[in-house]
Amino acid sequence: MKSLPNQPLPSPPATKPGAPTLACLFEAEEGGLLRFAIGLVRRRTVAEELVQETFLRLHQVWDEVENPRAWLYRSLRNLALNHLRDYREETEFDENEETGAAAEDAPQGEALGRMEAIGMVRLFLAEMPDEDRNLIRLKYHEELKYHEISARTGISIGNVGYKLHHLLKGLADALRRAGVEGSQG
Repeated sequence: MKSLPNQPLPSPPATKPGAPTLACLFEAEEGGLLRFAIGLVRRRTVAEELVQETFLRLHQVWDEVENPRAWLYRSLRNLALNHLRDYREETEFDENEETGAAAEDAPQGEALGRMEAIGMVRLFLAEMPDEDRNLIRLKYHEELKYHEISARTGISIGNVGYKLHHLLKGLADALRRAGVEGSQG
């Protein structure tokens, strides 16, 4: 990302007990936010500016935000949509812009839809309670079996399956309400 202008930022806001610092949040979320923004605006330079703007805005309201991760994704989405509305002529799909391998293998509309769906999943995951997000991470990121998740979390095997089923159903319903359909339409 490009560096910030030579204007001093106000001192970092006080952190809530047990809450991550803004710097830690930036380190943890910048990559995912950047991919999300690229998927929406299709131009890396614009995406970098939007991510930077999102973090600057979060800095201004840090003490008021209860779930900074969800706030970041929602705010970035809003900034990207505003950019797309205000600069329609710039948002033509540019084959030369760095947009990721998935875009090269699929038709333009399909690739854009896939990137937007991924961004929406990240947004909804960011809004979940930490415990629920952790169950999904253990199952799909670490690829653990139910009995392994049970051993790590202390939740019974049956309850792991029950919770994951309902979390995924809720996620699918939220995506459907947001206009994101499965690969079969």
